[in-house]
Amino acid sequence: MVAVSEAVTAISRAVSIEKKPVSAPEVLNEAFCYDKPSSFSRGLRLQFGGLAVLLISGTASVDEGGQSVHIGDFRAQCRRTFRNISKLLESEGATWKDVVRTTCYLRDIDRDYAAFNEERTAFYEAQELDPLPASTGIQAQLCRPELLVEIEAIAIFRHIKEA
Repeated sequence: MVAVSEAVTAISRAVSIEKKPVSAPEVLNEAFCYDKPSSFSRGLRLQFGGLAVLLISGTASVDEGGQSVHIGDFRAQCRRTFRNISKLLESEGATWKDVVRTTCYLRDIDRDYAAFNEERTAFYEAQELDPLPASTGIQAQLCRPELLVEIEAIAIFRHIKEA
């Protein structure tokens, strides 16, 4: 786990910041592959010397073909969303133990928050997270009417480039 003071020091000492898109095409399509392309990366990796920061874009229950999946099943959408984020993290050598912050958007927070919290708690327990990421829950209209949950995440971890 990276201490916040260590992260700030690494960022302030960085001569350059390398940026690269993050993707996991085996589970989640690229946004620019839609019939009406959307201009964003699924995630962005920022490299500050030996410290990497992953900014994972809002991610939902979407499959490798760009289709919404588990329509009408809130819990299944949560599980697919966590799976998609997990694969994005893994594609860059990170895990949920590196996640320091999430922002969670629910279409109907009054109706779905209890189920969301149960799913998130079970997922985090399976990941053995301690401490838990900082998080905010927000009710929001999502980009597709059939999507019920969307999560974005920030991960910070050490990464030593191989020579």
